[in-house]
Order: sequence, then C-alpha cells, then structure tokens
Amino acid sequence: MKTARRFTIKGRVQGVFFRESTRRMAESLNITGHAINLSNGDVEVLACGASDVIDELAAWLTEGPRMSSVTDVTSEKATVEEATSFVTG
Repeated sequence: MKTARRFTIKGRVQGVFFRESTRRMAESLNITGHAINLSNGDVEVLACGASDVIDELAAWLTEGPRMSSVTDVTSEKATVEEATSFVTG
C-alpha cells in the first residue's frame, strides 16, 4: 500500500546537490515525488511509496549528501500523488 510523507529539511541543504542526491536515493528505493528548494533556504521532499522504504529515505535525509549539513528534519503525512518518477525543481 502506498503512503506519502512531506519532509522539510533545514541546514546547509541548498547548493550542495541535496535535491539531486535525494532524487537518486528515492529512485533506488522506487519512491516517487519531488525535492524542491524553498525560498527560506530549506528543502521540501514529498515521498510516495511503501512505508518501509519511505522510512529508509527519512533516515537518509537526516544525513544527506556529503557536502550538506542537516540540522533538522520534520515530516508530516501527505496525500499520495500519482506520479511515475521523482523530480527536482
């Protein structure tokens, strides 16, 4: 059964390939959704997929890619979006 969660990631997460690295991780887990930069410097990630793989992505988001410095990750339940891929914007 598909579920969805919306994450907000804070810290040094823009300009460090955070969105692209998240896309690669999500695709490896068969998660659809998006990763977008927010105007306040945070990144928003919408993840749709099986709850166990979303949990794997959630754990990865707390670290992010090598050049990032994550200070906080929050999440909330979201509506499942019917998408066929994971995109960055």
